[in-house]
Amino acid sequence: MGDLLSLLRFNAGSGHIWLDEHRMLLVHTRALAELRKELLDSLGVARARGLLIRMGFASGQRDGELAVKEMRAGMPAEQAFMLGPQLHTIEGAVLVETDHLELDLKNRHFFGEFRWINAWECDAHVADFGYGDDPQCWQQIGYASGYTSAFVGRLVVFKETECRAMGDGHCRIVGQPAENWQDEAYIDHFRPQRIGERLIDFNIGLEHLRAVQPRREYDNQLVGVSPGFRAAFDLLQRAAPSPITVLLLGETGVGKEVFARWLHDNGPRAGGPFIAVNCAAIPAELIEAELFGVEKGAYTGAHHARAGRFERAHNGTLFLDETGDLPLATQVKLLRVLQTGEIERLGAEEPVKLNVRIVAATNVNLQQAMQEGRFRSDLYYRLNTFPITIPPLRERVADIAPLVQRFLDRYGALYGKKLRGLTDRAMRDVLGHPWPGNIRELENVVERAVLLAPEGGQIEVGHLWGASAAPTEKQVDARGQVSAPPGRDALEGLCEQVLGEQIDMASLEQRLMQMAMQRARGNLSQAARLLGITRPQLAYRLKKEGLPAS
Repeated sequence: MGDLLSLLRFNAGSGHIWLDEHRMLLVHTRALAELRKELLDSLGVARARGLLIRMGFASGQRDGELAVKEMRAGMPAEQAFMLGPQLHTIEGAVLVETDHLELDLKNRHFFGEFRWINAWECDAHVADFGYGDDPQCWQQIGYASGYTSAFVGRLVVFKETECRAMGDGHCRIVGQPAENWQDEAYIDHFRPQRIGERLIDFNIGLEHLRAVQPRREYDNQLVGVSPGFRAAFDLLQRAAPSPITVLLLGETGVGKEVFARWLHDNGPRAGGPFIAVNCAAIPAELIEAELFGVEKGAYTGAHHARAGRFERAHNGTLFLDETGDLPLATQVKLLRVLQTGEIERLGAEEPVKLNVRIVAATNVNLQQAMQEGRFRSDLYYRLNTFPITIPPLRERVADIAPLVQRFLDRYGALYGKKLRGLTDRAMRDVLGHPWPGNIRELENVVERAVLLAPEGGQIEVGHLWGASAAPTEKQVDARGQVSAPPGRDALEGLCEQVLGEQIDMASLEQRLMQMAMQRARGNLSQAARLLGITRPQLAYRLKKEGLPAS
């Protein structure tokens, strides 16, 4: 990547940007998005897709010629090929990560599988049309195909098998020779076509576009389009019509109570009460009285009979949040209620028959709690009849943008402000943040930003985090964990230590590669990501140093 960056030159005096001998442009992605949208509105989905693919193909061919030039100058074939993904990154289109690559130029054989992170076309399409059921990185697919075709010397075509515009966590592309796809209609998009003279026959407006390219909508209460959310929501829909006990699992702040309310509102008990109780917030000595109620004189200070949460939820739903924190004595009584459908107030002589649906929730690992003796196994198996796991927000990146819009609408109305959304940099920071507090944390951040942003303006990074709390740039390690890079002081300290102990560069590089391979358990791609280089670069260096590549 560093070698490529050295070829990038900005000449303010002449107004040129050069990548080696190729003139480049800096263009607002929003301007390209408007062009893309106008093409879709004017030409329709199929013709616009083909035109964008061919535009990308032409751009990729030019970069492919640059890579071939480097290979002829002595660069190894795989290393030269990886110039294309690096160029795609430098040009701001997408971050490319290699999962699998087979390259044999002598026999003109190619097969590749890559992941795309932060693809601009996804952001543009979702902003204009929302999430749908088809991949949308058309120009980038064209670029990858054009680049690889120029490099290999035959028509190689990529397909997008996962896409953030469909709600997936990232985009994934697979490339192979065109004839191997056996999909003539798709390959046709990569062949030149004369469409200008036929424009007069096209009368395809936005209304028709939306009819043929449906927007994936989410529920009025629950916001989400990611695969993880859709899997949980599908289970929720299946459970709603029945009286089955549901156990909601997930970290704090993922929206378990919102799920429980949806279950109640969309089931046969919607006309009855919805009663929520946080079991962890009630002192242990009061929890039974709160849940089951008390009779007058049951204990000192019980001057009046009082119904508990179970009775108040009769003919409705009782949501027991933080169930994993219930005292063992209360767990015994809760189990009896679930088995018999009857409760006994403290101090009462007769049980009361109730018709209550139970929805329990916890962020505790109940199986581990059972092993440690903190949770009864019989209660666990009773509650675990229909478990639904709600994934954390960091695994639902596709849901962040629609959640942000939901909170912008809510707090904009509450505080009487009209805002134009987030700046590109602010949205990038929001999408890259790990959100340890999940949706609750996101909601708080957006509310703060709405208050700080100027009327009619956009939310900027400073409105989100504050000047002193702005997060640093983040990177993803081999385990998928988001972490901040080392600060300047830490890096300088490490360099001082290396120089002070007179460690030579070759030994340091060898040891770093060995440690990365050990930490990645022999996975070359993961080790390369740990080192901040590409997989072919790491493979080349390991081979050069005589180190094992697995």
